[in-house]
Amino acid sequence: MSHIAKSNLTQAQLDAHWMAYTGNRQFKKDPRIITSAAGHYYTDLDGRKIFDGLSGLWTCGLGHSVPAINEAVAEQVKTLDYSPAFQFGHEKSFLLAEQITQFMPAGLNRVFFTGSGSESVDTALKVARAYWRKKGMGTKTKFIGRAKGYHGASVSGFSVGGIPANRTLYGQGLESYHLPHTQVPGTEFTKGMAEQGKERAEDLISLITMHDASNIAAVIVEPMSGSAGVIVPPQGYLQRLREICDQHNILLIFDEVITAFGRMGAKTGSEAFGVTPDAIVMAKQVTNGVIPMGAVAFKQEIYDTFMDTGGQDYMLEIPHGYTYSAHPIACAAGLASLGEIKRQGLVERVSNMSAAWENSVHQLKSASSMITDIRNYGLAAGITIAPIGNEPAKRPFQIAMAMWDKGYYVRYGADTIQLAPPFTTEQSEIDSVINALGETIRQQS
Repeated sequence: MSHIAKSNLTQAQLDAHWMAYTGNRQFKKDPRIITSAAGHYYTDLDGRKIFDGLSGLWTCGLGHSVPAINEAVAEQVKTLDYSPAFQFGHEKSFLLAEQITQFMPAGLNRVFFTGSGSESVDTALKVARAYWRKKGMGTKTKFIGRAKGYHGASVSGFSVGGIPANRTLYGQGLESYHLPHTQVPGTEFTKGMAEQGKERAEDLISLITMHDASNIAAVIVEPMSGSAGVIVPPQGYLQRLREICDQHNILLIFDEVITAFGRMGAKTGSEAFGVTPDAIVMAKQVTNGVIPMGAVAFKQEIYDTFMDTGGQDYMLEIPHGYTYSAHPIACAAGLASLGEIKRQGLVERVSNMSAAWENSVHQLKSASSMITDIRNYGLAAGITIAPIGNEPAKRPFQIAMAMWDKGYYVRYGADTIQLAPPFTTEQSEIDSVINALGETIRQQS
């Protein structure tokens, strides 16, 4: 049914908003308008409760309208709504930075604040280039990403990213090269980390041989690729990337915009997979999605390099930052969000739920032959759907729209359906969304 009649929005108002990552023409024919959210559910214009099967956009692991966060934000708005991000500070930014380091692996203890995951990626890449110039190795300017990787929507992000649909329209970006992804034949329907695929890390040696380590600043990968459909690293793969980067004097950056702060059943993807990078990019869960915020945690040696070569102490060590870096309201939300993750023991809860989640998700294998793969880790899962002709995105779109009509929000992207429910989800809710998804896929068959 059409929902536009129940909305107060005019067609002109709908047309005025050029929506992000949306089929604008289809959406504006039949808008899917969300009016409120609480707990694990959205409410739409029809007053229907919609289960949030992706925690917003991988952002709201605590669920929605969390009292502690609401109260912290409301108090901060009344106390200090904004303060200049350059040359002056406010206490909560330092408190939050220290709180973030408690979630990071040992040694990544210097936090630079941004306004989003895309800005965090940009920051990490800029710092990597500047770091090598500070070290007297200014030719190290190139980057290596990975096929199917997603690193935000900035020019630098699409350059190192490896999702073709996010790259081809925009032409030349930063000079970057790409490792192959780790989905290898024979690993379909693997539960957790596959045994095969580690060998794909050796392609990094080939790229270094071709372009020379003296020209490469950093390798950037997601520990687990979320937006590409939950691509889990094979056993030993990230460790091998770390070894190769160390051998060739190349920085290793983990994009943990999705995996940090509990989603993997660990404090970070780094902790979950047992590999420590030189920098961790983060956003999303740091404020539970309540207000935009991102950050990058760097190892101290990188920070010290800038401090030691910064000139007079009143001079800028690095000319970089954003108007909304360490925004007071975002910092208040971040402190409350991370505080609730600790107070409720949600990292441990996700870890304990992971086995049951894995079993539930993999039951979908029998739903239809159109399901060609299922992948999972922590509280995340990706399901690959066979294409209709040369339209790989059509069936996932149809499935997601049918799920919405049934009262479930799931993400469709390329040829996948993606699931990442809130950390506080109950087993009955997991059963409900999995059963509905299986039914929907059978109906689409």
